[in-house]
Amino acid sequence: MNRPVRQRHAMTVDVEDYFQVYAFFKCIPRDSWDGYSCRVEANVDRILAQFATAGIYATFFTLGWIAERHPAMVRRIVDAGHELASHGYDHRRVDAMDPAAFREDLRRTRAILQDASGVAVRGYRAPTFSIGPTTPWAFDILAEEGHSYSSSVNPVRHDNYGTPDAPRTPYHPNGGVLWEFPMTTARLFGRNLPCSGGGYFRLLPYGLFRRGFATATEGEGHPGIFYFHPWEVDPDQPRVAGCGWKSRLRHYTNLARMSGRLDRLLTDFAWDRMDRVFAPQLGTLPPGNAGTSAKTHATAA
Repeated sequence: MNRPVRQRHAMTVDVEDYFQVYAFFKCIPRDSWDGYSCRVEANVDRILAQFATAGIYATFFTLGWIAERHPAMVRRIVDAGHELASHGYDHRRVDAMDPAAFREDLRRTRAILQDASGVAVRGYRAPTFSIGPTTPWAFDILAEEGHSYSSSVNPVRHDNYGTPDAPRTPYHPNGGVLWEFPMTTARLFGRNLPCSGGGYFRLLPYGLFRRGFATATEGEGHPGIFYFHPWEVDPDQPRVAGCGWKSRLRHYTNLARMSGRLDRLLTDFAWDRMDRVFAPQLGTLPPGNAGTSAKTHATAA
């Protein structure tokens, strides 16, 4: 007797190092980044091994700044069958750029990623989910610059980001051709609650997060999106001095438990790359970025 097909969800990794996060932008200037010892490559390799053990594939939204310095890591991501996508060049918020600067950021990053990997880059995720009500022009520019989809809108209320009145399921912003795949939220008491990962995954009890994600996705009959960062599996990372208590709470809480929680999550749900989970919207993959076939993946998962 055949087992029922499990709903697949999108597993995503925002590839940035610990000193590049928005929580530290006031105490770590961008022009000082090259003075820090990068830990991202070792952490990404750890994640690749964890994914291989679980038999799942993911989408890696990668900074151009990182790809410039670690092209071999980028190739390992693609060679392992994962999707490569853009996270912008240096984690600069979209709402801190004008349209011309945003266009240049997209072009620069996409060229770096495609040169390093040899595959087409279709996806984009804005740093700190910074596409919102003040930047509606960003979606049109993304489409004009060759991107097929964005996963940049988080329909929640948060002090650093959020568009709580945005759609909770895939949609075409501005009526254009680009797809926006918003981050997963659960609906409770008339509000959207975050259920897509990041700091919430480390802060909340695992069982509560799992229930919320299941309710928001399989309970509503559509796939979800989970995200995390390579620095979240690195409890031994250096502690940044001079940052506030809120930044320390968000960044350092439960880092030592992250890998174990992730192992549970990889088993409790079925996962795949963004471009395959949302294939009904995006259509077929371009040559060179198909990775492991869907048939092979189904067998592995």
